[in-house]
Amino acid sequence: MKRLSRHARVVAVLAILLATLALSLPSSAQEPVTIAFWSRDSAAALVQSLADAWNASHDNQIEVTLIPAAEYITKLGTAIAAGEPPDLLAIDLIYVPQFAAAGQLTEISELAAGLPFFDTLSPSHIRLATYEDGLYALPFNAEASVLLYNKDLFRQAGLDPEQPPTNWQEIYDAAVAISALGEDIDGFYFSGACAGCNAFTFLPLIWASGGDVLNEDATEATLTDPMVKAALEFYHQMWTEGLMPETALVDAGAEFLSAFFSGKIGMMGSGAFSISTLKNEHPEIDFGITFLPGKEGGVSSFAGGDSIGIPAGSKYPEEAFEFIEWVLSDEVQLEMFARTASLPVRTDLAENKYFEEDPRLTTNAQAMALGRTPYSLVYNQLFNDSNGPWLAMIQQAVFDGQIDEAIAYAQQQFTEIMAQVQD
Repeated sequence: MKRLSRHARVVAVLAILLATLALSLPSSAQEPVTIAFWSRDSAAALVQSLADAWNASHDNQIEVTLIPAAEYITKLGTAIAAGEPPDLLAIDLIYVPQFAAAGQLTEISELAAGLPFFDTLSPSHIRLATYEDGLYALPFNAEASVLLYNKDLFRQAGLDPEQPPTNWQEIYDAAVAISALGEDIDGFYFSGACAGCNAFTFLPLIWASGGDVLNEDATEATLTDPMVKAALEFYHQMWTEGLMPETALVDAGAEFLSAFFSGKIGMMGSGAFSISTLKNEHPEIDFGITFLPGKEGGVSSFAGGDSIGIPAGSKYPEEAFEFIEWVLSDEVQLEMFARTASLPVRTDLAENKYFEEDPRLTTNAQAMALGRTPYSLVYNQLFNDSNGPWLAMIQQAVFDGQIDEAIAYAQQQFTEIMAQVQD
């Protein structure tokens, strides 16, 4: 048998070493991977369209799992705790502090800081994704509360539809004028039995007036703030004077927007979703969008929507972050968000070629940029629980007129609930 030359033996050894090294490399560097992406079903259309676009242009693939919104947080928490998390998740931004504090999300501070557009991302999403100086998520989609008003009713009431209210007195005056048009027409509407609806639309009235319901570092309840009482008195006055329909008392959110579809509601708090819904389903209604104002002026908004993050234990964190970066790119934010009348989550894209066709979208995008969201590890217990202190305060104050008692009860309940996570 012919012996191999020294050079040939070296080549053969290198070949074996290279083959061994190739087998030992992570699969992500060698083969396309499938990234499991979980989302609540209320974002199904957006999530699936993004996944389809990504899958058509990338080797790594996104596999979407949609979970009923009411079950989502429980199933997500259970999966992560059991060591069976998805690789990527979208989650209501209000829950990010809770998941970050529980160690269920991967810190992405360094990766996020490298994004050239990081400073333009929705400020409220970034604030709620920050826990103990670490960043655990980025904005995925956005909502922002605004004041929705019926321009036709403004005209009929002798009001200028191009000059919407800029403070509470102007809202009240417009509500009086519109309600005077007839018994079946009401100046103002809110879903009086819906906790989350009123976090979305009532809190901004307090913020725009310089008040708040939590202190700056979210460690204490501040419902005794004078602006909280003033806002409750404002709604109570409109209720007792019959400027709202009686259905507001029992509406748990089912009529949150549909009450406006009748064409007989002058004004109500709402969000960006109103625009496409009204344009597509009720083109007969001429409506305007403006900022939710404070008592003497000023503006504010509740910034809502989902954040996107990587669960602790994700098999493909680097590949998952590549998808996040792609979602936040100029191309996707403009061509897949703005083009379909969804708000970009970047403030530098609030004004864009698609929103030029409907400036109401730009107003809503600007509202998102200045929007706020309460930071709390117990947000659900404080603000979303239909049996919780936030809704109890509003109902007792607005409908029963027991404003001081309602505030005192809510302050006590907020303090007790918040103490449970601080002990």
